[in-house]
This record gives sequence, C-alpha cells and structure tokens, in this order.
Amino acid sequence: MDIIRGRAANQYLSAQPLDTFTGTVWVDLILPITEQGHQVASVTFAPGARTFWHSHAEGQILIVTSGSGWVGNADGAVETIRAGDVVWTPPAEPHWHGATRGTVMTHTAISLGRPQWLHEVPDSEYGPRTEPGPS
Repeated sequence: MDIIRGRAANQYLSAQPLDTFTGTVWVDLILPITEQGHQVASVTFAPGARTFWHSHAEGQILIVTSGSGWVGNADGAVETIRAGDVVWTPPAEPHWHGATRGTVMTHTAISLGRPQWLHEVPDSEYGPRTEPGPS
C-alpha cells in the first residue's frame, strides 16, 4: 500500500507533449504511474484541446470536475460531458476526450493500465455539430 501524504496541489503540473494531445493541456499527477501502469491525474484542457485516440489495458474512469467537454469512441459516438459526470471506458476500447471548442474542461482521469496511444483526432471527428447549452 502506498499513501501520498501532504501532496501539494500542482506539484507535478506540466504542459503535455503534442504527440498525445492536440492543443494546450495541463496535467497535475495525483498518483504518478505505477509499475502496473495505473495513474491518477487532474487534466485541464484549453478550449479545443483533446487527447489523441487511445485505449487502456484495464479501462479508464473520467470524473468531470469543471467545464464541459466531449468524449468519443470508435463507433463514432460523441457525447457531451459536464461537471459531475463520470465516464467509464472499458478495457482496450479506443476513445478520446477533451474540451469543447469554446470551453475549458477539467477531469480527474483514473487510468488502469498503460495507455496505447494511436493517432490524432482530426477536426472532422472532433465533437458534435453544435456546442452544448448551459447545464
């Protein structure tokens, strides 16, 4: 068992590389990656920012803490997510997530197993045709 005591907020805050994200994204590692590939992070996406397509060996849980965003899967479904929403992505399911074009979005990402990064989400696949209304 590991206990992280007295972790200062933003202790591990960093802008993320462009080989896994489109746009500006900041990551605050709450639990740095373990030997098993598990990780917990608070991720903030600037408007229009999103992950590349990716999957996780054991799945991923997203807890939206502020703003609104989109999450998409390989079936072509794109869903709006807002503060308070929880997303479960099953093991090995290709997906992406990020802010809407006009809002900032922050979520806590609980990643189970190392991610397999795929390719960038092109604008043609990014988001539904209309922005979400107020929640």
